[in-house]
Amino acid sequence: MASNIVAITGRPNVGKSTLFNRLIEDKKAIMDNLSGVTRDRHYGQGEWTDKKFTLIDTGGYVHGSDDIFEEAIREQVEIALEEATVIIFMVDVQVGVTPLDEEFANVLRRSKKPVYVVANKADIPKHGDYTGEFYALGLGEVFPLSSQNGHGTGELLDEIVKHLEAESEEKPALPRFTIVGRPNVGKSSLLNMLIGEQRSIVTDIAGTTRDAIDAHYNAFGHEFIITDTAGIRKKSKIRDNIEFYSILRSIKALEDADVCIAVLDAAQGLEAQDANIINLAIRYGKGVVIMVNKWDLIEKDSKTAKQYEDAIRSKLAPNDYLPIVFTSVINKQRVFQTIEKAIMVYENKYKKIPTSQLNDIMLKVIDDYPPPSIKGKYVKIKYITQFPAKTPTFAFFCNLPQYIKEPYQRYLENKMREHFDFEGVPLRLFFRKK
Repeated sequence: MASNIVAITGRPNVGKSTLFNRLIEDKKAIMDNLSGVTRDRHYGQGEWTDKKFTLIDTGGYVHGSDDIFEEAIREQVEIALEEATVIIFMVDVQVGVTPLDEEFANVLRRSKKPVYVVANKADIPKHGDYTGEFYALGLGEVFPLSSQNGHGTGELLDEIVKHLEAESEEKPALPRFTIVGRPNVGKSSLLNMLIGEQRSIVTDIAGTTRDAIDAHYNAFGHEFIITDTAGIRKKSKIRDNIEFYSILRSIKALEDADVCIAVLDAAQGLEAQDANIINLAIRYGKGVVIMVNKWDLIEKDSKTAKQYEDAIRSKLAPNDYLPIVFTSVINKQRVFQTIEKAIMVYENKYKKIPTSQLNDIMLKVIDDYPPPSIKGKYVKIKYITQFPAKTPTFAFFCNLPQYIKEPYQRYLENKMREHFDFEGVPLRLFFRKK
């Protein structure tokens, strides 16, 4: 599957974040407060006509720079242009064309990516008549829109999704594993050890991934594609954008992955950015294996691993069903155990449970502990089936689906894991009227 990334660009105060929140139908970014300079970075997942996409709000870059456009904006726009499938260029219909808009347009015109000019703040119909001057930017059709009340967003999305690919439900020919994590945790060393050559550039300089690196692994009876998101190369002027760029690369690689191997540094533990990437992978329906690297450097006793594992699981709750492997890439300790786990998680992701077995086991589980009554009404779950999907997805047919609350959904999910072993894989449970 190609990456479906839609980037919202434009100068400050044109309404980028408001449009972002409207398109992901949420009032907050899925990932926020990332460590590093760009703390207000927003990433979310949107969907329109059965096509899913990652939405990126590239707002908030104009601060602390003497040369505002050269140092802060141009680089961010060019990164967005390089990584995104589609660009939204937002302007303010009530202000008109500004010199900064013209600077943006100069950069955007050189792009071979589809660019949509969105004239925001067209809150009443007559504002739509003010769009004429934006055609002079030379970027094609202008879409009047109100990110505040949603007017015009449907027409814009209809155009954008023409450039996006639908997700395939078929099991791929070869598993795709993607290595994700912060700089300097051992991602490139892991890839180099597996394929036996210096394919990734390994350095202590935190930098950017210019290219996610694919390698074909075929040994010891296993065959898969493994992608390293950390081919680090030094690039001048990257400074404030390291976080933005590394997250973008991880998002692209996440979308293509079946299973993500999230590499942590044992000395640093699970930090906020690690948790964000892991939770994003889960939202995308990916399998996840957590690999704690550099375990050889930790002073330990017989309880250390258990305490460390418990700490990670509590931070990730309720997503605490992920396998955790303690490794040392340098010493070649338990690295192949990580790969074995990734293969097991991949199999779990595409596992199909026969309907008869599903009903035999889960209806008894439900009889033993039925949903609590609400307002004197009792929920009766009568039938369960698995839907065809890339992530294990189950429908529970019942008389009053609206009365099934989150604690009971969690109970059912935990029982599904207990009986059918879905370690490392998110489950989707739906409740339907029957």
